[in-house]
Amino acid sequence: MVEKIVVIGSNCFTGAHFVNELLNQGHEVTGISRSRELAPVFLPYRWNGQATDKFTFYQQDLNRDLDKIVEIIHDIKPDYIVNFAAQGMVAESWSTPEQWLLTNMLSAVKLHQHLKDCGFLRKFVQISTPEVYGSCEGDVKENVNYNPSTPYAVSKAAVDMSLMTFFRQYKFPVVFTRSANVYGPGQQLYRVIPKAAISFMTGARFELHGGGRSVRSFIHIKDVVKGTLKAMRSGKPGSIFHFSTGRAVTIRSLVKQVAQGLNVIFQDCVLDVEDRPGKDKAYLLDCTWTKKQLDWIPQVGMDDGIRQTLSWIETNFETLKKEPFEYIHKP
Repeated sequence: MVEKIVVIGSNCFTGAHFVNELLNQGHEVTGISRSRELAPVFLPYRWNGQATDKFTFYQQDLNRDLDKIVEIIHDIKPDYIVNFAAQGMVAESWSTPEQWLLTNMLSAVKLHQHLKDCGFLRKFVQISTPEVYGSCEGDVKENVNYNPSTPYAVSKAAVDMSLMTFFRQYKFPVVFTRSANVYGPGQQLYRVIPKAAISFMTGARFELHGGGRSVRSFIHIKDVVKGTLKAMRSGKPGSIFHFSTGRAVTIRSLVKQVAQGLNVIFQDCVLDVEDRPGKDKAYLLDCTWTKKQLDWIPQVGMDDGIRQTLSWIETNFETLKKEPFEYIHKP
């Protein structure tokens, strides 16, 4: 059965891969993002000649074009809305925290207020973040108290709490997903794996904040997309789902693996610098409940995933060299 899905934040890394999978399954997809569509190299649904006749894109800003976004949604009457949209950078959120709170919390709550009585909506999927838990020890379960360490994390925790009140008060059919660090082909160049790779390929030194001692778990984009689809279709409203591999690595060891994949000498290509303010030392997600509830399990190993990502970078290097390597903030 063909389903109608609205993907808010369709330009982001995970959103674009999610759109691609929906189109491959034959569904009608509407993408909404505040920026125009990115270069095709970052949009998997533009690769390999995939059919996009069932994809419609609207450039609309949640902060400035809320009425238009609501009008689009009511015209389409989608079965599902999946929201990837957010001001997403952690360190940069210290500079103008009010902008993160406006986009991630206040404007989002205004949207939810318009959607709470939509009888056509089967599920609203909120793409959350492990950052809401702050720096943790051990594997974090879904019922751990929020302890955000940055303005970004505060904004995401606040909107999640608001949505939970909507679920309890209005039976708003929301489910939440929280993924460990997602990576794969098509990722923005300022993220750790592509940034390290391009630094090594261009002869630039890659800065390791805090010496790269932070511990993270990385998960391939394909596993996250599969989990998000399962949460969308079968997740019980009010539920929180964790997507992670359970394999913890330091950023330093991850960057070493990238260096090995490109046959460069790690010590000659990195520079240890001070850590970013409020950076969490570790957050590792317990996925036991998610695996049971959604019959989901990660399948792409880290070695294979990094090879895929490096292959994408090397294949598209001439194109990628023309794209911005650093994050560009859009208020």
